[in-house]
Amino acid sequence: MSEALIGIDVGTSGVKAIAISPEGDVLATAEEGYPLWTPQPGWSEQDPEDWWRATQACLERLPEGPVGFSGQMHGLVTLDDRDRVLRPAILWNDQRTAAECTEIEERVGFERLVELTGNRALTGFTAPKLLWLRRYEPTVYDRIARILLPKDYVRLRLEGEHAIDVADASGTLLFDVANRRWSDEVLAALELPRGWMPPVFESTEIAGAGDQAAGALGVGIDRPGPLSVALGTSGVVFGVLPAYSADPLARLHTFCHAVPGTWHAMGVMLSAAGSLRWLRDVVGGEEATLVAEAESWPAGSEGVLFLPYLTGERTPHADPDARAAFSGLTIRHDRGALTRAVLEGVAYGLRDSLELLRELGFEAAAGRVSGGGARSALWTEIVATVLGIPLERTAVDEGAAFGAALLAGVRSGRFADAHEAVASCVRVTGRVEPNPAWTSVYDEGYERFRALYPAVRPFS
Repeated sequence: MSEALIGIDVGTSGVKAIAISPEGDVLATAEEGYPLWTPQPGWSEQDPEDWWRATQACLERLPEGPVGFSGQMHGLVTLDDRDRVLRPAILWNDQRTAAECTEIEERVGFERLVELTGNRALTGFTAPKLLWLRRYEPTVYDRIARILLPKDYVRLRLEGEHAIDVADASGTLLFDVANRRWSDEVLAALELPRGWMPPVFESTEIAGAGDQAAGALGVGIDRPGPLSVALGTSGVVFGVLPAYSADPLARLHTFCHAVPGTWHAMGVMLSAAGSLRWLRDVVGGEEATLVAEAESWPAGSEGVLFLPYLTGERTPHADPDARAAFSGLTIRHDRGALTRAVLEGVAYGLRDSLELLRELGFEAAAGRVSGGGARSALWTEIVATVLGIPLERTAVDEGAAFGAALLAGVRSGRFADAHEAVASCVRVTGRVEPNPAWTSVYDEGYERFRALYPAVRPFS
């Protein structure tokens, strides 16, 4: 147990922690939940003290060892000059800052903002939250001495250090992603003090990364080539780039990766496994039962299409007002057909992100699939076929906490670098090939899917 490596993931619903051996075997896990506050419609906040209490509770149930950190990205923690929290943290899924996003793109210029930060201004990011505080809570804003992201507040409490890694800093909209440093140009344009920003390090130096970068590292995405496909509540398609490259229209996110000298481009759909959960709640039954019923329907669900925009969409449309829809229903279709259409609609949404990655020059020979949806053999085969690549499963699917533990191993010297950590700990256990009998059906279905959003958007 003395050689354990610890990973902590400060998530939206709770802290997940893991202890692994230097060979990647899971020694112990722990999880502790906490509440989410929605004081007004579209608002989302948490008490950073809850993160700290949950982390302490998890660490008490794990062996001792070097600790790595991951967590929800973009959240704003404001501290005074004595490191006291000034107000509840505003989270990544908070939607109050639409006006501030417009202001940022006007102040910096859309093209220049994308060139510098790899992204456009979105309500989830950190920078617009600061502008909102300046406008609506000036007494809080005037007392700010430091800002941190969620996992870095936990690091402060555990290690007494103000710090952030390049991967998580990339999601603030205040970071020069190409040059891996704070952007003095953006800070000046937004009139935000440089002194508020924590010192920035490579992920391997500080054993930390945002949840997407850490999760991708945890399934072995440490270099250009393989694609990470996460089928969680949201869906993520993630590819490592050998050099900085941003989509000019900012339909993808471009961030620094957790591996020094690399970047990643990422597409995010907001309702992936969440779409199946929604259907279960509406029609009844267990998810496994619905998927079993979907297997009796042929590829293409006899013409039914599902647009998976239940909570708006981020990639490729960046449209919070996008709405979901079923199309092509007939009297023959039952809940099994609806379920298959949902599985296929999510796969088409993931392909949207892969097509954008291909526009940046990224080509994947295979993918690594993770998340709750990946436990379904049918869904994994559908996604593999729609994307046109085989999908591999890994021995441990503990998400960002596992990647954080790998970073702890690098920082502590157990591994020479992130590549050695992946080679030592990440093991592929299975491979799902595209189904050639479905390929032409899904290629045609994808073209219909792409035409559906512009057709229904006027009615949203």
